[in-house]
Amino acid sequence: MCRSIKTLRPPVLPEEATEEDIRAAALQYVRKVSGFRAPAAHNREVFERAVDAITEATAELLSGLEIRGQTARRAG
Repeated sequence: MCRSIKTLRPPVLPEEATEEDIRAAALQYVRKVSGFRAPAAHNREVFERAVDAITEATAELLSGLEIRGQTARRAG
């Protein structure tokens, strides 16, 4: 079963997104783009690297967004 990627920034998300929320969204994105729910053994490393890179980019994006004139802050 595939769930939709949700918006991870306030005020849509009442509290700051957790690292788990961000990684779940990254995993969902990689699954959607690759067309694989779980990669075969020979694709596992590249699949995981993509999830890691997207997780990092998403955390950077969220920490740098300005929401209603205020800088969104994330721990981490």
